[in-house]
Amino acid sequence: MPHDVSLIALIAAGFGLAMVFGFIAIHLRMPPLVGYLLAGIVISPTTPGFVADVSLAGQLAEIGVMLLMFGVGLHFSLNDLIAVRRIAIPGAIVQIAAATLLGLVTAKFWGWDLGGALVFGLCLSVASTVVLLRALEARGQLKSINGQIAVGWLVVEDLVMVLVLVLLPALSGMLSADGDAAADARLWKAVGITLAKVAGFIVFMLVVGRRLLPKLLWWVARTGSQELFTLSVVAVAVGVAFGAATLFDVSFALGAFFAGMMLRESEFSHRAADESLPLRDAFAVLFFVSVGMLFDPAVIWNEPLKLLVVVAIIVVGKTIAAIALVLLFRYPLNTALTVGASLAQIGEFSFILAGLGVSLHLMPQEGQSLVLAGALISIALNSAIFVAMEPARRWILEYSAFARRLEARDDPLAQLPVSTDRQSLSGQVVLVGYGRVGRWIGQALSEANIPFVVAEQNRELVDALRRDGMSAVSGDASTPEVLIQAHIARAAMLVIAIADTVDVRRMVEIARTLNPGIQVAMRTQSEEEAEMLRQDTDGMVFLAESELGRGMSEHVLAQMRGGAVKP
Repeated sequence: MPHDVSLIALIAAGFGLAMVFGFIAIHLRMPPLVGYLLAGIVISPTTPGFVADVSLAGQLAEIGVMLLMFGVGLHFSLNDLIAVRRIAIPGAIVQIAAATLLGLVTAKFWGWDLGGALVFGLCLSVASTVVLLRALEARGQLKSINGQIAVGWLVVEDLVMVLVLVLLPALSGMLSADGDAAADARLWKAVGITLAKVAGFIVFMLVVGRRLLPKLLWWVARTGSQELFTLSVVAVAVGVAFGAATLFDVSFALGAFFAGMMLRESEFSHRAADESLPLRDAFAVLFFVSVGMLFDPAVIWNEPLKLLVVVAIIVVGKTIAAIALVLLFRYPLNTALTVGASLAQIGEFSFILAGLGVSLHLMPQEGQSLVLAGALISIALNSAIFVAMEPARRWILEYSAFARRLEARDDPLAQLPVSTDRQSLSGQVVLVGYGRVGRWIGQALSEANIPFVVAEQNRELVDALRRDGMSAVSGDASTPEVLIQAHIARAAMLVIAIADTVDVRRMVEIARTLNPGIQVAMRTQSEEEAEMLRQDTDGMVFLAESELGRGMSEHVLAQMRGGAVKP
């Protein structure tokens, strides 16, 4: 060829093979991410046939990291994290410590240095937010309290890993095998300078970026040009990341993450997320392809026992630790299993951290291959783990007296207080879920002086409602104990304000068993689910789009007829 086309060849081969293997992965009911990693393995130097340019792949991967972290920042909601902070923050920190310790002890047993063992343990401790979000979306659990706890948990993990990525280069000398005590003072000075630069960058973004970036989007949006708006979003993501690395010596990942967080302050944040999604997805594919190119398949047959231990730590060790922690916080078993399944894999941060560990000469190349192989296997198994959650819960409760005692343990938030006016709990409404929809319904009932009891899985929210003088019980309303505590037998109506088709059926069945004449009102997200619920439960079903259309139609008709319009 007359000129170098290695970049074109890499993109063509990477996208083409990623499409093929991603398609196969989906048909095998695995995340497409597995297919992307396999595509990278096929064009890597360790496999026969076409070999792509690894150095170019590394640069494309950096852009992929920027856009991935930019997307995480765009969707990072401090309010969502605050809502589950009492379990997500301590749970994530303790779980990271436990998984890191497991990996560190294992690597030290293999004869690795302290630095490599620590990085290896950290790689195994953090799950993939991308894999989790897609798994929860596929099961309709993203907005449930279980989904919120799992996402909040992983957001805390991501923030910890961002801090690790910032500090690791400064600490690499101390952690390496050739580090000595004489250099400790210089190393701590370097750590202090690094933290000062990070603090300066954060302050700059909070003071300047928080004001400037949303205004920039507003100025561009006023032009009416869609392509210019998309360009500005990508320019902000890559430009802030590059500027953060150049001016403040912080990672591309941290710069892009803060760029996304600052743009979230804009009224155009949802549009920015939508407009940048195709490009983010494209470079995310190249990121996973480039990670696959670094993987040496020989580790599978050369070190099968080590790989088995790695997978056991990821899938079994982390899961058991997470389940124990959630149960310790007095959440029900289904919440514990959801969080446990969410953490039974590793992903993008593990790849980034492993690559950094190798480049800093802390972790051997074998460690990176073990991490990549563990990620491939754990991600492939994750869908099956989620599917097995409900059968596992039923089996555990049926055969384990200890699990039944845990579910039925004396929990003050799972029972109505003695001070509750029992006289008012006759003909009351049992309101399941107190999210955005539930709050509207609760406010309307309060204004009409209609008694009601809230059944909600978020323990912090139940505690807050009780402090405000409202009747509320904590727990899963698809179990008889929770509805009994809400006095469902004497209630006039069951209002289910959560959108979970599977649990809704169970709630209605329990309610009708305890109170055959009770009225039922439910919400759903699609016409198909609405029709199924009407047939299965014989209750009133409200569809979000239908109610919005009805409200807008009434407004339009009233305006056109010249009538008064209610606010």
